[in-house]
Amino acid sequence: MTGKRPPTPPTHLLAATKAWWASVMENFEMEPHHTRLLTLAAETWDRAQSARAVIAKRGPFYDDRFGAPKAHPAVAVERDAKVLFARLLRELRLDIDAPESRPPEGGKR
Repeated sequence: MTGKRPPTPPTHLLAATKAWWASVMENFEMEPHHTRLLTLAAETWDRAQSARAVIAKRGPFYDDRFGAPKAHPAVAVERDAKVLFARLLRELRLDIDAPESRPPEGGKR
């Protein structure tokens, strides 16, 4: 260790997410662009958790003005945030051994 203080997590993150952010920063060598990706991933995780809380409180569906069931908008927010979180983690390459099922870099699907 160089004696440098580790960076402080962004203040707007949830407490558990701040702890995760700090743990990643402590355990991995990060370039400035990686730190930005990590922050985006943390924000995205918090967004998914926020949407999950709304869904837990209000339910995944509501009836529109015609009485037809509709998915609550928070369902899409949660889904999109989870997908983006997974993609950001993949970009950060925090897992040392890539899973065998993952396509090779630059490979076509």
